[in-house]
Amino acid sequence: MNTRHYPFWPARIPKSLTVPATSLYDNLEVTARRYPDKPAILYYGGVIPYRQLKNRVDALAGFLQKRLGVTRGDRVILYMQNSPAFVTGFYAILRAGAVVVPLNPMNVTEELAFYVEDCGARVALVGQELYPRIAPLLGETVLDRVVVAAYSDDVPEEREWEFPDVVAAPRMEAPDERAILLSEALEAGLAPVDPGVRPGEDLAVLPYTSGTTGKPKGCMHTHRSVQANIVSAVVWSGLTSEAAVLGTLPFFHVTGLQHSMNAPIYAGATVALMTRWDRQLAAKWIERYRLTHWTNISTMVVDFLANPAIGDYDISSLTSIGGGGAPLPEAVGERLQAMTGVQYSEGYGLSETISQTHMNPPDRAKLQCMGIPAFDVDARIIDPETGRELGPGEEGEVIVRGPQVFQGYWNQPEETAKAFIEFEGERFFRTGDIARYDEEGYFFMVDRVKRMINASGYKVWPAEVESILYRHPAIREACVIGVPDPRRGETVKAFIVLRDDQRGQVGEQEIIDWARERMAAYKYPRLVQFVDRLPMSGSGKILWRKLQEEEWAKANTTS
Repeated sequence: MNTRHYPFWPARIPKSLTVPATSLYDNLEVTARRYPDKPAILYYGGVIPYRQLKNRVDALAGFLQKRLGVTRGDRVILYMQNSPAFVTGFYAILRAGAVVVPLNPMNVTEELAFYVEDCGARVALVGQELYPRIAPLLGETVLDRVVVAAYSDDVPEEREWEFPDVVAAPRMEAPDERAILLSEALEAGLAPVDPGVRPGEDLAVLPYTSGTTGKPKGCMHTHRSVQANIVSAVVWSGLTSEAAVLGTLPFFHVTGLQHSMNAPIYAGATVALMTRWDRQLAAKWIERYRLTHWTNISTMVVDFLANPAIGDYDISSLTSIGGGGAPLPEAVGERLQAMTGVQYSEGYGLSETISQTHMNPPDRAKLQCMGIPAFDVDARIIDPETGRELGPGEEGEVIVRGPQVFQGYWNQPEETAKAFIEFEGERFFRTGDIARYDEEGYFFMVDRVKRMINASGYKVWPAEVESILYRHPAIREACVIGVPDPRRGETVKAFIVLRDDQRGQVGEQEIIDWARERMAAYKYPRLVQFVDRLPMSGSGKILWRKLQEEEWAKANTTS
């Protein structure tokens, strides 16, 4: 194991952690027993204590089991925005012994159809604003029942805070006999039965990673692998029962799921939960609730500090601020530290590792740095072609081994086999990211082996976008790349060769509008350029990197 970073390990924190041999639901059950009346969730003026949260979870789990026939090992889709309903749904699925399949609420019907069929989910828990997108799949796919949640059920009638429209929307009537309102499921008061979960073996969460080959892949995580990173997050960031967390990252994503929901529940902390990012409200809540912990992405911090009124708020309660997805600009990190006295602590992880494998020591963080390997993580740098291990300052692929690494890709044994490598007699996961580490064992991102675009912290795989674009009848060839964007970091651009009979008949905006209807908002091409031909290698491969280098060189020239 590479231990070069050990001299810089945070004081009074062990270098190894014992992973709990219990289920994720057990975390909530224990916390509710310890702190029954303590607020678990603060939601736009609404307060949900731990006892109430557990009772809601149990009631929904009983309904899933006894009315909808959910049994151990079933996959259940969780398709909604950050809300108490999301938290309830997540733990209820686990209490029923099933597997949570968290989906991005930006996904549209065509994308949802793939996930439903791929994981074989018969049941979905859905935000009511998203129901029209999933409704066409009822009866047309394996999906046959949907539980519909209204976020407004959890906010008070008298408003102290401004609600997003989606939170203020009144509860809808059940639109179909196959759709059940969450409120009715909870009122049924059905007690769950013990599904006999085996935490070390049974799957708990199946997050999907965007597909490098055009189709997303489900990452199989057991209760044990998820628990490993929950405990890791709690110990590393000093989460206690007195902590108060600002929850702004989307919970469908592993970073928000682990750091802003699962870790606080394990610790008995309180989460001030935001459905839509609002920089003004974030500052108000930090001041009002004396929030201590905030995990985010760099674009949120940039926007937060750009608020002209930020100096009017007391945000001194913050003791832990960090995140991942994209490096935080150095000047922004320095300004944040000047205002709060807290150094921004970046981390690194993937869906395949259910969040972090690397974290910066809170008291010795380096900006624009992945951090050092987390508890019990063995991270190496190898030559991606030869597999030879590289030393300090040498650039190569990051491979990791640890308790949080997934079991493999759902129903994709060949992709699973390619994702791992045997190194020094152990099984390591190949991240596909190019990095280096310094003499102190801190890792720094350099590039990617895989073609991935990082748009506002969301991963976009060009092959997936291209596979959808090829369905357009006017498109003969397409190449998707990431180009610089001042707000999103990178944005998606498509170079397109039209079929001969379509030239002059179709415009760039028409392609963009068509793609918007078939892809999530962060994924569709914001820029389209028609070209006569795409650059090709001698073997007929499209030279996407050449196009990307030209675009970035152009941006650097004009900036």
